[in-house]
Amino acid sequence: MLSPASRLVGLCNTGDVDEGEAKGFGPVGGYRRKIIVLRKEGRLHAWLDACPHYPQGTPMAWRSNAYLNGDGTHIACHSHGALFDMQTGECVLGPCLGQGLTRVELTVNEQGEVFAALAEEEVTL
Repeated sequence: MLSPASRLVGLCNTGDVDEGEAKGFGPVGGYRRKIIVLRKEGRLHAWLDACPHYPQGTPMAWRSNAYLNGDGTHIACHSHGALFDMQTGECVLGPCLGQGLTRVELTVNEQGEVFAALAEEEVTL
């Protein structure tokens, strides 16, 4: 269920992200961070592109859409070497063990358009 302080922002279509793939979208709709959308076991997951190793979060890809480790088994922060579970966002290796990525709630309409529900505090001031 969406929080009253959330805003829906269009990201992509369901067919834009293949199984085992992660892509960054944005920044969109006045938000200051990209959103990582990935498909794992047929389900879409989304995370803010912000490694929790630093308080303000660090962008994680070293090049466009390079969000996964070499084996494609984890989300990777290429700045710090941290690895995150693709479905839970939990850090499983690296300097931010015990922390996790910020999940972004997704909504998909009947046309297959994917929207992110983002908290108003993510809006660029």
